[in-house]
Amino acid sequence: MKYLHTMIRVSDPAATIAFFELLGLKELRRFGNEVGRFTLIFLAAPGDESAQVELTHNWDEGGYGEGRNFGHLAYAVDNIYDSCQRLMDGGVTINRPPRDGRMAFVRTPDNISIELLQAGDALAPAEPWISMPNIGSW
Repeated sequence: MKYLHTMIRVSDPAATIAFFELLGLKELRRFGNEVGRFTLIFLAAPGDESAQVELTHNWDEGGYGEGRNFGHLAYAVDNIYDSCQRLMDGGVTINRPPRDGRMAFVRTPDNISIELLQAGDALAPAEPWISMPNIGSW
């Protein structure tokens, strides 16, 4: 077996793609289906195209719940602090700041949890992350 992708349903594809682009993913391909009234959009981190996220947009949907039963997607990042700063600069709320230099949680525009993990050893704790409170649940 081989891992292919994780699918999440999205209400606003443009907002969700913008979020994942801030995270560092790039769109690989997309296609729409007029008969089924949906669009599929595949994204991946550059250099790791085999691990994909499939965004499914059902054209006629009326909104999804928070999706807490989904769990989360997880990505290793080269620098947890730089990644969180880039996301914050792009307007993303850091729900669980990387106070330990190892882990953070953010959410997509559709409230899907994304776990960011420092690749390799944890970075030394640093401000402003140490004193930043949790803003929400992850």
